[in-house]
Amino acid sequence: MPGVRGWLVARWEISLVVAISLGITGCSTTPAALQPSDQANRSTASETRPAPIEKAGSSADTASNRDEFFDPFAKSEDPSDVEYDPWESFNHAMFEFNRKADRFVLKPVAQGYNLLVPDRIQIGFSNFFYNLRFVPRFANNVFQGKVAGAGVETGRFLVNSTLGLGGFLDIATRMNLRTPEEDTGQTLGYYGVPPGPYLVLPLLPPLTLRDGVGYLADIFLDPINWLVLPLIEIQGVPSAIAHKNRTTTSVIQLGRRVGELTNDRALNLETFQGVEDATLDLYAAVRNAYLQKRAKAIRE
Repeated sequence: MPGVRGWLVARWEISLVVAISLGITGCSTTPAALQPSDQANRSTASETRPAPIEKAGSSADTASNRDEFFDPFAKSEDPSDVEYDPWESFNHAMFEFNRKADRFVLKPVAQGYNLLVPDRIQIGFSNFFYNLRFVPRFANNVFQGKVAGAGVETGRFLVNSTLGLGGFLDIATRMNLRTPEEDTGQTLGYYGVPPGPYLVLPLLPPLTLRDGVGYLADIFLDPINWLVLPLIEIQGVPSAIAHKNRTTTSVIQLGRRVGELTNDRALNLETFQGVEDATLDLYAAVRNAYLQKRAKAIRE
């Protein structure tokens, strides 16, 4: 058994990496549902791809986006899609903090990155990071009894990891291997767990309490986090970097997360700017779109 000091150090470092993994993304996470539908100069990303948008002139490796447009202010016809936001004052303050963090830190970094890195390379990096997260998507298809979805995820991973040069090219989409992305938050909803209150935290994406638990579960479902860059040590399970080298693991995890975040933000510079310019109440728009999108994903 490790000593109390060792346990505290391990707990602190796990908390750090979890915070990083959950998304410094909150700084830039405006749901894809808010993307304008009339941008004729853009081709959209894969149905199984996350939010980033393919830029004009980029390759057709990613063909279409599974994230359809949601009117941010439309009222859902489903009575279960209630905007339960009892902590709105706190959430709104955190939302404004995250917007400022994006404006003064993340966006300038992404703009510099965008000047240096060609669009095709950015899309390749986005494909690569998405391919790495195969296991949580596969597992949640299995948890929900979606055998066909699990099979498609497996096929996508094998095709893109080989013919797609380690996942940099989305060859599977060209072969029409598509399936909705599944996560633990959706699995919990599938089994009837209510979403709970809407919640916005510093440097994190929009959440509900249920989705927050789901994000944590997905982090620990990812074998990279215990076989390659271990957050926890599992007796008898080897890892590429020893668990005792916590500093090395934390630095690499931080670099990986910041790199992915910067790349995704660079892919969405124009989209996010358009949404901000066109929306009067951005907080309500983001909340509405996020809750609609999550409810629809669970129903499907």
